[in-house]
Amino acid sequence: MSAPPRLLLGVLLTAGAGYALLQSLVVPALPSLRRELHTSPTGSAWVFTAFLLAACVATPLASRLGDLYGKKRLLVVVLLALAAGTLLSALATSLSVMILGRVVQGFGGAVFPLAFGIMRDELPPHRVRGGIGAMTAVLGMGGVVGIVLAGPILDNLSYHWLFWIPLVVIVTALAATLVMVRETRVRAEGSLSWLAALLFSGSLVCLLVAVSKAPEWGWGSNKVAALMLAAAALAIAWVQTERRTRHPFVDLRVVVRRGTWTANLAAILLGWGLYSGFVLVPQFVQEPTSTGYGFGVSTTRAGLFLLPWAAAMLFASPLSSRLSATRGSKWALTFGSVVGAGGFVLLLVAHGHEWEVLVASAVIGTGVGLAFTAVANLVIETVPPTDTSVASGVNIIARTIGGVVGTQVAVSVVATTITASGQPTLNGYLWIFGISAAMLGLAALAALRAPAVARAGASQAALQVSTE
Repeated sequence: MSAPPRLLLGVLLTAGAGYALLQSLVVPALPSLRRELHTSPTGSAWVFTAFLLAACVATPLASRLGDLYGKKRLLVVVLLALAAGTLLSALATSLSVMILGRVVQGFGGAVFPLAFGIMRDELPPHRVRGGIGAMTAVLGMGGVVGIVLAGPILDNLSYHWLFWIPLVVIVTALAATLVMVRETRVRAEGSLSWLAALLFSGSLVCLLVAVSKAPEWGWGSNKVAALMLAAAALAIAWVQTERRTRHPFVDLRVVVRRGTWTANLAAILLGWGLYSGFVLVPQFVQEPTSTGYGFGVSTTRAGLFLLPWAAAMLFASPLSSRLSATRGSKWALTFGSVVGAGGFVLLLVAHGHEWEVLVASAVIGTGVGLAFTAVANLVIETVPPTDTSVASGVNIIARTIGGVVGTQVAVSVVATTITASGQPTLNGYLWIFGISAAMLGLAALAALRAPAVARAGASQAALQVSTE
């Protein structure tokens, strides 16, 4: 017997919270980890990069296996891996062990697409949008909360507690999943194409390593060019393999469907704007007052500038679900992207006082909360139930790719404006705020290309894509 909808949703949200915290808690802690693990800035950066790469590889793989063999089964496996990796990182006293733990943790990236699939299969149709909205809010808010909590944890405890605290959440979610979540009945036909999975994963790894290392190696370096070419070659081989496979790893017919490709394009652009803001807003307010624009706040206080962002997402995500139900996810995504772009414009023109940055943070959070929930709903609405998890996984990867590219471009642009004093100029930050606004504006245009989807009225029929 299935758990009541509220209880089922609570279990899935707890699982998502554990992963979301691990995604961002280490970002402010990288300087501390560099000292504690006796490594270089490049070495400590791999604590974050290894997690990201593993998540991008594991997300579509586990999602496809969930569609084939059962979403609860794969969710349990993923949570076990997440718990094991977190325990390993909590005990780590060397860089190699820490990176290994982070790689294993990265398999938790499949929590969200598997949870979306379980919601679609198990929740009443009229509760699906709200559930996806809540889950998306956890993903965004968990990232913000992780950055906010990192400072106090490092100030009062050791870096090991960056992992002990999420581990409690993960183990709780794992136990609750085993007891309260039943196995889904909806299964895809066929088997997994391991060759296609290998080519897809290899292409992603080459692309993300190239982008992640570009600020260090140089965007025009031979290493970056070689990795980019390898990513393109593997991607072409993947497409050709999928076209010949009876049961593809990722059904290209689904990927190129109008609603899906527009949602994935919007996700890339949204990820670009979101993650570059994540990284640069705390960095901006920590710049010393001698620069003429920074506020010279501590790492702990800098995280607090993202609290309005998190609070706004908490409000905006359920609102987005209601807008999707009444107006359609297409319009909720468009509206959210425009609001988020407006927040970056505010930051671009008004950043001289702390309250102005706090207001801009709240506006950006509102827009991102609206847009992220809507883009997840748009994917769910436009794919068959048997492809829910893998399509959602690809959309999350699209968001991650956008985030990685956006963050590295932001870091590179700001780095080019560093003066003799070692501090970046204001123009570097303004360029990034303007680029982020432009990316969210483009996401709104991409959303307008999405198909109209039948609204969920009083009837609880399954959502159908409009023929228009």
